[in-house]
Parts: sequence; structure tokens; C-alpha cells
Amino acid sequence: MAEQRIEEKKINSSAEEEEDEAEKKKKEKENVDPELFSCLLQPVTSDSDSDYISVRRFLLFSKANSGVLRRRDWRCNGKGYVAYRNFIRRPMNWETLQSPSLQGTPGNSGRWIPPPSPLSLLYEAESWSSSRDVQNGNLDSSRRTSFSSNASDTDRPRQRGTEPAYSFVGMHCIFDQCKASVTVLKFGHMSSDLLAYGASDGTLTVCTVSEPPSVLKELKGHSKDVTDFDFSSNNQYIASSSMDKTVRVWEISKGLCIRVIYGVSSQLCIRFHPVNNNFLSVGNANKEMTVFNFSTGRIINKTFFDSEVTSMDHDHTGQLIFCGDGQGCIYSVSMNSHTGALSRSHRHRSNGRRKSPVTTVQYRSFSLLARGPVLLTCTQDGSLSFFSVALEIQGYLTLRCSLKLTPRIHRIRASFCPLLSLEKGEYIVSGSEDSNVYFYDLTRPKHTCVNKLQGHRFPVIGVAWNHGENLLASSDFYGIVIVWKRSKTT
Repeated sequence: MAEQRIEEKKINSSAEEEEDEAEKKKKEKENVDPELFSCLLQPVTSDSDSDYISVRRFLLFSKANSGVLRRRDWRCNGKGYVAYRNFIRRPMNWETLQSPSLQGTPGNSGRWIPPPSPLSLLYEAESWSSSRDVQNGNLDSSRRTSFSSNASDTDRPRQRGTEPAYSFVGMHCIFDQCKASVTVLKFGHMSSDLLAYGASDGTLTVCTVSEPPSVLKELKGHSKDVTDFDFSSNNQYIASSSMDKTVRVWEISKGLCIRVIYGVSSQLCIRFHPVNNNFLSVGNANKEMTVFNFSTGRIINKTFFDSEVTSMDHDHTGQLIFCGDGQGCIYSVSMNSHTGALSRSHRHRSNGRRKSPVTTVQYRSFSLLARGPVLLTCTQDGSLSFFSVALEIQGYLTLRCSLKLTPRIHRIRASFCPLLSLEKGEYIVSGSEDSNVYFYDLTRPKHTCVNKLQGHRFPVIGVAWNHGENLLASSDFYGIVIVWKRSKTT
């Protein structure tokens, strides 16, 4: 009897194990769905060969299961897509290798820093390194005052020097809850963790990128595209402009719209005055720039231009506003910080035959190249221009260098990169329609592209640095925002 009971227990336990194993396989099949996987990756087209499609689907069917199992085995979650790519590309005998083979990213000429051990290959994050070779280069070349250059978005980053210029250790976080194109994004003033972005569905999203990254508020009120926004100096308020012809002021802590200013045309760009936050400057499609009283919403002053005002920025004193219009012209406008009175000072015309809207106007109070204040502009046709600013002559602009990129369909923005040591160049970061983020050194007329980041799947529209200069945010046409973590450099 005892032996019979033991035999029955063994049979029951083996049956239970088989049921558990069958249940696991069923769940895996439900999660994997290889047929859907293979059909999505190899769709049938009108001019395709049926035999080729069937063979490809058969191969992808078996690949679906192994791909899911690899993801389950991967213990480096949060390290970025390159760490995962390195994991799945690891050699069979990776544990016993003394010197692992490091693979570069397809289409890139980045330099990989060898890890100290084979195990660290699995945790290695993507990092391209390139900088000016001070030992072999001529330092006098950095004093070049004017040149022009043509470059393509697909140019390979150059491999020069031994110090990294702008290297990144991977993705810090990703925000993907937005279902529309993210048209503009910015970090808060003097803030390293407050990030906001506006989308073409009229929403504004305020996030924190500190651990753990999260969405703080969703500001809904605009009925059309958010074209621009700006933080107040204390980061308590956001003022936004939109294609719905309104300007809205938001109180971030409550997530409420506290004021709506109605216009007669699309509001295209907006800035708080850097010294007197009671002034709000707005450019619109009616060829005018208007200064509003932030507290009352009343118009204080306005000035007119030859075309719609598409972009603007203040200097650090608040006495000058630099505006870009729909024909590629850049204006210097003097502003009284006490009364808000405006007066046009200078205009810089575009040299191109075809006039293109200005998508970016960004001021910086000091540049290594110009030894003084500078202005960066970017137009929709792919022209990057770098001006020196004469503050003593009411913001007179002198073109120092320019860069011609591939023409764009979307209004892609650019930004200065943080200042580096004197041995390095003048770096600009910009989005691109090939879904990459590019870095350019304007002091190099031939090999201007020094780095690029890959992670988006759609055209990259906006880029922005945080105050600590250790995080770069980029947004794309389908609502994905990626925050990249910059590596520490000596």
C-alpha cells in the first residue's frame, strides 16, 4: 500500500509539472505571438514575391521566441538600447574572452573606449568621442573669423583627438505618453531636472527628470499646435503661444491656466523679459511683436516687421530682443526694461534666393570663437548662422560663420552646446529628419559633424540642454522625448 501511494504521488507530481510547463509555454506564446511578429516585420506588398515573403516570415517566426527570451535574460535594464544591443551581440565564449571585440555603430565612426573586463561589455553604453586634436592641429585656426561650409545630415562624425568632445553614456529616461508631434521643449530656468514640452495637439507637459523621472502636470487648454513657451525666472509660471491665436499663462503647481490673451493671428514665439518678468514679448503671424503686461494681460507696446515673427530671444540684460521672421531676416530690437518701449535697431537680410522661416534664435553672452556675445540662428532650409553681437551698437550683428545642412520639411530647431575648454571648438546641436541628433563644430569648415545620437525613429524636431549641462533632451515628430545623459569629462 505504501509503495502504491508513493507511486501515485510521483505520477501526480509529474502531471502537475507537465501542466505547469504547458501553462508557461502557453503564456510565452501569448506574450510573443510569433505570427503577428513575423507578419508585422515582413508585410505583403503588391509587387513582392510570395516565396520570398513566406521564407522571411518563417525565419522571423523562430526569431520572435529567441528575441523575447534574450530580453528576459538581459539583466541590464535601464542601461540604454546600446547596452542591450551589445548583450545580444556578445560572442558565445564571452565569459572567457581576455580582449572583447568592440563593435561600432553602423553608419557611425565613433570611438569606443575599451572596458576593463569582458563583463563590462554588457554594461557598456553608447559613446562617440571626437574633439580637436590640439597636438597635431594649429591653434591659430581657432581664431578664424569667417567661413562657410556645406554639410549633410548623414556626414560621419570625424575621429580626431584623444579627448571626448560630447560623449554620452546612454539614455537617462524616455517620455512617450504624448500622442502628437512634440514641437518645442525646454528645461526650467537655472533648473537641471524640470522639463516641459509642447505638442501639436495643444497640450503642454511638465516633467521631472530626477530619479524617478515622472510627469508632474499636463496643461490642457490650447486647441491647436503649441508653437513656443517660456518659463518665468522662478519657474512658477509658463507662458505659451499657439496656432489657435491665443497666449496662455499657466501656474505650474496647480496645473491651471490663470490667463488667456486673445489675438487676431497665430502666436508663433514667446519670451519672458529676463529682468522684468512682468513683460511678456510675443511674435505672431500678423508681422508684429507685442509686449504684454503679465499681470493684467494688456498690451504695452508693439512693433511691426516685414514678415511673420517666427522666433525670438532676449539678451542677458533684457535691453535687446533678437527676432527672426518668415523670410530669413534677423532683427535687433531695443527694449526699455522699465516702460516696455520698443524700437527697431538693425536688420540682417538672408543672402539666399529662396527665403526660409527662421526656426531658432538663441543668444549667448560669451563665445570662445567671437570672444564676446554671439547669436545662433537656424532656418527651415537647413542654414545655421553664427553671429557676433555688438551690444554697444544696439545689437549690430556680424556673421562669423555659417553651415548649410540638408533642407528640411519640418521646423527643426538647434541649440548652442555648453562651453568647453579653450582647446575645443564651437559646438552646435540640432535635430534632423533622418531621426538622429547631430553635433557640429563650426570652427571646422570641412569635417563639421563631430557626433550623433541614435535612438529616435522619426524626425527629431527639438533639442534642449538643462542648466547643469549634463542632460540633453530631444523630441521627435511622433511624440517621443528622450533625455540623454552626458558623460563626465575632465
